[in-house]
Amino acid sequence: MPHDFSSVSPSAPAPAPGPGSASAPAAGRIVLLTTSHRVAPGLLSWPAWQVLRAADRVVCADPEHPQLPYLREAGVEPEIAAPDARELVDACAEPPGGRTVVVLATAEGEPRLTDGLARLAGSGREEMPDLELLPGAYDLPGARLLDLVQVMDRIRAACPWSSARTHEELVKYGIEEAYEVVEAIEEGDREALREELGDLLLQVVFHARIAQDHPEEPFAIDDVAATIVEKLVHRHPHVFGEETAETPEDVQVHWRRTKAAEKRRESVTEGVPLGQPALALAAKLAGRARVAGLPGPPEGGGVGYELLALAARAEAEGTDPETALRAAARAYRDAIRAAESG
Repeated sequence: MPHDFSSVSPSAPAPAPGPGSASAPAAGRIVLLTTSHRVAPGLLSWPAWQVLRAADRVVCADPEHPQLPYLREAGVEPEIAAPDARELVDACAEPPGGRTVVVLATAEGEPRLTDGLARLAGSGREEMPDLELLPGAYDLPGARLLDLVQVMDRIRAACPWSSARTHEELVKYGIEEAYEVVEAIEEGDREALREELGDLLLQVVFHARIAQDHPEEPFAIDDVAATIVEKLVHRHPHVFGEETAETPEDVQVHWRRTKAAEKRRESVTEGVPLGQPALALAAKLAGRARVAGLPGPPEGGGVGYELLALAARAEAEGTDPETALRAAARAYRDAIRAAESG
């Protein structure tokens, strides 16, 4: 039975020949070796290096393939060639017992070759070699972030609109995207959440790319990531250090202590962004004051102080007033719609 290259699982050899060809000698072996551009060239798996060293031929259609210098350094000399399916099958069957040919896949994945091999195998008239798809390098978690950085870098350089944007001009978009994430969460729409998180992530990468162009104080996305990694490690001594935390309350204690040591603030109000929604701002200030043992908001003074007192009470009771009001407003919206339709 001929082998179907398209059905071969990664890193697994093709199934054994069927009854019609069981007694026939093997017609060689074709290995399609794939690599990831998100992994540094030369960092191939051990099975990949084994098959490369043992192969009778290694061919690659791309003379600029990033793996080539490292293969040559290791004593593997690929041929720069793009044989079609017919040529590969014939090459594998040359000596008795067949030969092993490794095809170092280009970024496109060699669709012309794999389609040709599938047609030959499907004809039923060919003694096909064993066909194997071997991933030589696997992406680590988060590897697609590298694609985002590269795409953003290209857009910043080539797009007339994106290349002229400033931090200040993007502020409104960041706020809009954050609220769209909130709405997706409130709606329970996971597909929308995935999309909106991507839009919000784009804002981070976009700002970092703009910052990279600053003439005096540039920084890049790696600096942004390094800063937050250092902060997270430092503020989680119960995870990365010798401290212990059995409850969420214990974690909050660690967080506040390490954060206070980092900031060395003269006032508990320092670092509270005044641009956030009013209820969230009121709750944040009230929470800072409560933890520090300072007085709560004064009574009286009109609607503003009444709202401030409600926000402080909600915060003390463990309720986010912004979330609570949004939930109530959504329920009110639904009630209005029901009344309109009734």
